Amino acid sequence: MNTIEPQTSPATSEAQPLLGLSQRIPPSNQAAEQALLGALLANNRAYERVSEFLLPEHFVDPVHGRIYQAIARRIEAGQLADAITLKAELEHSGALDSVGGTGYLGQLLAAMVGIINAGDYGRAIYDAWLRRQLIEIGETMVNSAFGAGTDLPGKEQIELAEQTLFNLAERGGSDRGFVDFETALGEAIESAESAFKHAGGVSGITTGLRDVDAKTGGLHNSDLVVLAGRPGMGKSALATKFAFSAAKSLREAAGKAASEAEARGSVALFSLEMSAEQLATRLLSEEARVSGERIRRGDISQKDFDRFVAVSRDLASLPLHIDDTPAITLSAMRTRCRRLARTRGLSLIVVDYLQLMRPSAGTRPENRVLEISQITQGLKAMAKELNVPMLALSQLSRAVESREDKRPQLSDLRESGSIEQDADIVMFIYRDEYYEQNRAPKEAAFDRDDKFHEAMDKWQANMERMHNRAELLIEKNRHGATGKIDLYFEGEFTRFADLDLIHDGD
Repeated sequence: MNTIEPQTSPATSEAQPLLGLSQRIPPSNQAAEQALLGALLANNRAYERVSEFLLPEHFVDPVHGRIYQAIARRIEAGQLADAITLKAELEHSGALDSVGGTGYLGQLLAAMVGIINAGDYGRAIYDAWLRRQLIEIGETMVNSAFGAGTDLPGKEQIELAEQTLFNLAERGGSDRGFVDFETALGEAIESAESAFKHAGGVSGITTGLRDVDAKTGGLHNSDLVVLAGRPGMGKSALATKFAFSAAKSLREAAGKAASEAEARGSVALFSLEMSAEQLATRLLSEEARVSGERIRRGDISQKDFDRFVAVSRDLASLPLHIDDTPAITLSAMRTRCRRLARTRGLSLIVVDYLQLMRPSAGTRPENRVLEISQITQGLKAMAKELNVPMLALSQLSRAVESREDKRPQLSDLRESGSIEQDADIVMFIYRDEYYEQNRAPKEAAFDRDDKFHEAMDKWQANMERMHNRAELLIEKNRHGATGKIDLYFEGEFTRFADLDLIHDGD
């Protein structure tokens, strides 16, 4: 007689593995915890093998965490930490019974295998803690996705999860540690050799402006460079110039590279104010020498349009990637830069501009200054993590407008404390012509025509002197000198160039 086996519904069969997962015991290693504590009590020098990465909260047993904390406190105070001294300290603080009494300290000594293995025990404890944290993050993600206790939309939940994972990865495991001086000297020689081999002494990423490169040596890896200016000064145009020149330099280097690995490199441009199409139009206008205003109106000849198309074909191969997501968060930017670094290589990040960014999802700063501080600290950390220059644009406060000399100062930076502190280089773009054009004499203000004409002649002479001129003011430079760099600015094409182009008639 055939027996019919009971059938399980698909829903039930799918639920079983999930039920099994929920009943799993989180990773832990009690034996390693006991062996490590025994080794520390037997020989305090074993603490040197774990002190750099192991903390009391990494122990799964809170009793072990309290004992480790007491041992660490005594050793770091230059005192002996063994079963006898620890018993006295724990007894004095009233914690001896909570950690199992004198008998348990003796058990820990008996559990010691050898101090030579202390580092391995510590790493096993730390690894188990990491995996417990991953499980907790996973559970939080699942609960959030089901809508339990959160009102964040799905996209922000992804960003929050990415940020939480990044924070976990940063804790304890990202230190470079000591670098011997010989290694540091080797890196310094490589940097100097790179500058020596390149024209103009540029060891970093070129800005495309000879005088700026000569002053700074280019844009250097792990640096946060802040470029600030009042509206209308051309800071977006100058940042685009830097990004465009860097991309052209990378394309040229890729053509000479001996291997695919050497050819990797690109520029990431985050444009929070202008669209990707507007940026592309600006670059095309500069390269084709066709006014952007005329392009928008369609007021161009067939010859201009043909040149426009020819230039676009040449620029299409540039390793320049534009992200025009408005109000992008720090965590989303970090994720996209990591992905670009992994797939295409990454050589420069440009952010236009940092006041339009938001801090990482899930964080709620108390005020705007704290929010900007989190953003600038995050940008600096990103530059160091990815080992690329970070160029971030910044607004200036209105205090500039109330002064007779309207050249910016470090104190004019909006939320200036954190920006000035975190930046390696702070530059300001300034154009006298911008302010002078609003100072044209009004005939009604003069009682005689000759006085008006005299004032008008003086104003026109000033305008002629200031025309197509800009100043780049380097007010902070951790690696070199500060000072003023005179630049050529062509407003019709929103184009910056070296000042001598005025005399060359370019």
